[in-house]
Amino acid sequence: MTDAGPLDVLITDARLLDGSVVSIGIAGDRYAWIGPASGRPTPAAQLVVAAEGGLVTESFVNAHLHLDKVFTLDDAGEGALTAYTGGAMDAALDSIRYASAMKAHYDLDVAIPRIRRALTDAVRFGNLHIQAFVDLDAAAGMRGFEAVAAVREEFADLLDVRIVAFPQDGLVHDPDARELCEQAVAQGADVVGGIPWVEFSDADADRHVQWACALAARTGKRVAMLTDDAGDASLRTTAMLAEAMIAHGLTGRGTACHARAVGRYEPPAVQRLIGLARRAGLSFVSDPHTGPLHLPVREFLDAGLPVALGQDDIEDAYYPFGRNNMLEVAFLAAHLLDFRTAADQRRLIEMVTTLAASAMGLTGHRIAVGNAADLCLQHAGRVVDVLRDHAAPRLVISRGRVVSPHPR
Repeated sequence: MTDAGPLDVLITDARLLDGSVVSIGIAGDRYAWIGPASGRPTPAAQLVVAAEGGLVTESFVNAHLHLDKVFTLDDAGEGALTAYTGGAMDAALDSIRYASAMKAHYDLDVAIPRIRRALTDAVRFGNLHIQAFVDLDAAAGMRGFEAVAAVREEFADLLDVRIVAFPQDGLVHDPDARELCEQAVAQGADVVGGIPWVEFSDADADRHVQWACALAARTGKRVAMLTDDAGDASLRTTAMLAEAMIAHGLTGRGTACHARAVGRYEPPAVQRLIGLARRAGLSFVSDPHTGPLHLPVREFLDAGLPVALGQDDIEDAYYPFGRNNMLEVAFLAAHLLDFRTAADQRRLIEMVTTLAASAMGLTGHRIAVGNAADLCLQHAGRVVDVLRDHAAPRLVISRGRVVSPHPR
């Protein structure tokens, strides 16, 4: 017998990402004991789960999701989708204008069941931490924020949703966005968002970034922005964000989502941005499945920068698929990023678990004694099988409690 004391849950013969096989004990909402596999003395537990060599990972983390827009593609039509995904994203700005037209008709009674469906999927697929961008602009008003905040409260005991106050249509040429974002932050938004590349000049883009970073610094928040999301490598809004983070004392508190045009930079410009990102403590989220360009992920990972994968969209004006299933996102990225070796496969899992947690500013998201017990037990033991199948986990534990499948 060990000195761990009585456990609520004991998972035996669990295979970790490094290949080791252990038993994992949970007491309350924390990991309380990690020891040798079965066949050796283990603590008593109210619930014992035989993993039988199945892979156990930290629960999945989605650091980029437009939660207010889920399942709106039929409402939006395909104009925005065609513009965003066509060619080299030259019409990306037009796609935002197309998608904006539907916001005047945003209906909470319609939106709330859709958001609820997306979060139900998140629990089923073990996706327990979500950074949710919510549009705040003249067209959307506060309706998207209100819908997401309401459903977040419903799911508060199951998963963690962090709302990003997001001025989708820009700050300079949308006179209402600034006040709406500040109002959302005052009412519980967790992160200050931005999308500087949609502004009409570099000076306006810089004003956009400076405002967001100043608000984040003043309120103690993080920043998360969609940068370099069009095919124009000259925009350089990722560097603009990194420089503003340093200037406003936000080192280590920012995330750049997409940064697609960085994939068109010349190698010296990529290295320069990597150095600046290191100084700023800037993290990245790449969504290669939702557009024809993507961040050069391997170079940024090799440089030691946190890079996550994000779902980005679920059946909306920018992407017609999606299930809030981060294993599915990782499976797609394996092909699009050419991450196919065994080492690359392990990296993909990290990009939707521990690295994604770092990109969101989550601490302690790792299977270790004392940390919050959020984990997924997979059906298979090999990483390649888990990625190939990208099925719902056999078991999802949130804060020490089995949440999927629902306990009988």
